[in-house]
Order: sequence, then structure tokens, then C-alpha cells
Amino acid sequence: MKKILVIEDEPGIQMTLEDNLRNEGYEVSIQGNGISGEKVALETPWDLILLDIMLPGKNGLEICQNIRQSKIDTPIVMLTARSLIMDKVTGLNLGADDYISKPFDIMELELLARINALLRREDYKNIENSYTPTTFGSFTLNTQMANF
Repeated sequence: MKKILVIEDEPGIQMTLEDNLRNEGYEVSIQGNGISGEKVALETPWDLILLDIMLPGKNGLEICQNIRQSKIDTPIVMLTARSLIMDKVTGLNLGADDYISKPFDIMELELLARINALLRREDYKNIENSYTPTTFGSFTLNTQMANF
């Protein structure tokens, strides 16, 4: 089961995301402030992180930047009320993989479709990284590179 961390301070959005993501078969953890959210993001492996920007305790942009500086490549989707082009550019430049402005309608499935697309990309990356060349004596067969 894929694990999604939601760092969001609004209880209504927390509940909507948690209910819908669980119904889609995801394991969900909710963190309601930036300090605990960043701690959990850095200490536990996640398949995807949904991150608000305007959080109590610590700004989501700073959290995103710290996650990337820690060499964690988990997909991050910024989910925020800040909708100016420069806000989006800043979030993406700091390491977010996607940026969705509130209000959003999860029932339209746009958010779920984006989550599924990012997780699918991670699955492909994991398959590619799991390849091991085969060695027979002094010969190595690497079909991924087509070198013999």
C-alpha cells in the first residue's frame, strides 16, 4: 500500500483528503503544522507528500526546500491557496513536482489523477533502478546498456 503524507492545517481539507485517499487505497498520515510535518517527512519514507504552504510553525516552501536538501526525492505536490504565477514558479523551483491551487475539487479527480501519475512515475523509476547485470566468469551481460 502506498503511503501519502498530508501536511495541511485546515481540518476540513484534512478530512476530505484523508477520506478520499483512503478510499483510493492509500495509507494516509496527517500532520497539522509545519514543524511536525517536516519532522515526519524527513524521518519516514513516503511515496508522496501533499504540502500546504501557509502552515503554522514553518512555511511549506521552506519544508519543501529542506526535504530536497536532505536528498529525499519523494514526489511533493504543493496544495495551497497561493495561486499567483510567481508562487507556483517558486514552489516548483524549490523542488515541488506539482502545484495545485485551492480551492480544488477532489471529486473532479484532478488531484487524484495527479497523485496517481506521480506514483506511477516512481514505480517505473524503481523498476529501472532494480536492474542488476548478470556475470558469467569474466563476462558481464548488461541488457539495459546493451554492452557485452
